[in-house]
Amino acid sequence: MIETAQISQSSVFLVSGGAKGITAECVIRIAQQQPCKFILLGRSSIMTDEPAWAKDCFHESELKKRIMENILAEGKKPTPMEVQRIFKTIVSSREIHKTLLAIEQAGAQADYIDVDVTDALALQQKVATVVERMGPITGIIHGAGVLADKLIEKKSEQDFETVYATKVKGLENLLSCFSPGQLDYLVLFSSVAGFYGNIGQSDYAIANEILNKSAHLVKQHHPSCHVVAINWGPWDSGMVTSELKKAFAKRNVEIIPIPVGTNMLVKELDTANQETAQVVIGTPMEPVFRELNPELQTYRIRRKLTLEANPFLQDHVIGGYPVLPATCCVGWIINACEQLYPGYKFFSYTNFKVLKGIIFNDNLASEYVLDLKEIAKNDDSIEFEGKIWTKKAQSKIPYHEHYRATIKLVREIPSAPTYEDVNIEEDPRIAEQVEYPLYQTGKYTLFHGPSFWGVNKILNLTPEKVTTECAWPSISDRQQGQFKVQTFNPYIADLQTHSNGILIYAFHQEQLLPSQSEKFEQFAMIPPDETFYISTELRSKISNKVQADIIAHNREGKMYSRWVGWKGTIFPL
Repeated sequence: MIETAQISQSSVFLVSGGAKGITAECVIRIAQQQPCKFILLGRSSIMTDEPAWAKDCFHESELKKRIMENILAEGKKPTPMEVQRIFKTIVSSREIHKTLLAIEQAGAQADYIDVDVTDALALQQKVATVVERMGPITGIIHGAGVLADKLIEKKSEQDFETVYATKVKGLENLLSCFSPGQLDYLVLFSSVAGFYGNIGQSDYAIANEILNKSAHLVKQHHPSCHVVAINWGPWDSGMVTSELKKAFAKRNVEIIPIPVGTNMLVKELDTANQETAQVVIGTPMEPVFRELNPELQTYRIRRKLTLEANPFLQDHVIGGYPVLPATCCVGWIINACEQLYPGYKFFSYTNFKVLKGIIFNDNLASEYVLDLKEIAKNDDSIEFEGKIWTKKAQSKIPYHEHYRATIKLVREIPSAPTYEDVNIEEDPRIAEQVEYPLYQTGKYTLFHGPSFWGVNKILNLTPEKVTTECAWPSISDRQQGQFKVQTFNPYIADLQTHSNGILIYAFHQEQLLPSQSEKFEQFAMIPPDETFYISTELRSKISNKVQADIIAHNREGKMYSRWVGWKGTIFPL
């Protein structure tokens, strides 16, 4: 069992953004729970003594009036910018002093360093000086962050760099001040914007998601360290104005009260939560629906595919070569459509065709092109024609078309229907005949490797219908490569077709590959490791062509998804 440290009086926390705002409130609450030592970092300078004319003046208009009078008394001309600068310096300095006093009143120690966390050299030099007095750093709380909210097409490179560097470069610089191995705690203030995404915050979302991934990485290499990236929702603080509160209310986003949030932080630092490297505290950030442009648009997206970037392909080998599953291709089309219209969700695809599979051999193209064409849209739904193709070198035919499908996005997914012909009774005769597992061994062999395993049991089987019990154990993000599970799971979708192969092999000793389908509808995603059932009804088998309906459902028959008119082609054993 890994031994973990607890916060004690000798603990020393290095806290970025820790002297003001929400991070300061959190530090004060930690100090109240367990007095220790804090080195607070911030870009604001701090006044040791406030000017006599500013003391005991706390009303904004009166304080600004006194600032102007002082500038005039010095024989200078006050400008609005200069008045505001001095005002902010005084108010900021007061807030820092207030934080330091609150920490000391809790019985803890605190020191403040004015430094920019993106300046590595200055940070290292100033921290080293304070460490001589306070003792070695045992924990980091990285709470620094800035915003530059704009739609992505309006963001400048400087906007992005400022937001990104404070979070990402800031963390890198904090960790450079000492060996991460000496840390007992690493607490990263991330955001639900990184977890869910949020309009106008592409830079902030990227930076915070990097913090999330960094937490998992540090935890992997330093398991005894208590690492957590907290994906905070909006706090009830100065940054959340009354206008923002109204906007959040329309999106059903709850505001975190300061006492609630600080207590939740203290809870996350408890040793009981030592193994949790990422936590979301806040309601989902549902996208804001924008007014649709009535003009139908077209889009072109290019992608380079490599075997190295997609480890799961080693589990989908046909004829000696890795082959991209058709469900991954339709998943690419679906995800691209959803990214164009945040808030709209995938519901169905129709007219799907496999025209030329993508095989990872010497003929693999240098890039693949996805063309999307809007064919209909209104406030409730948007439809696209999607086509994946590649250029064909030195040929009269200019390109190869690989896959095509019509995708439908909707604002609200219809209620799931019930499959009326549910039969999940286990036929005892099958248990006597079938060897398990079904994959790569036994009578009903399926060629798929572990990334696609999921059919655990054949419940009943006739020439017209097969019912199987399934559960997909999930695979890592690294294994998923360029085809991540989002609102459509291409790996579960692929395994839903495995029952077809079982039926065809059982009664015809032949194997299947998908060729096209009339319609696929998804009412809900199937969670990893959850048991579900596939009922496959054979509609026809003529020569080397097979047509079936495939229904994924729970024990009661409530549908997760259904294929109507799934079509496959027999291929030689």
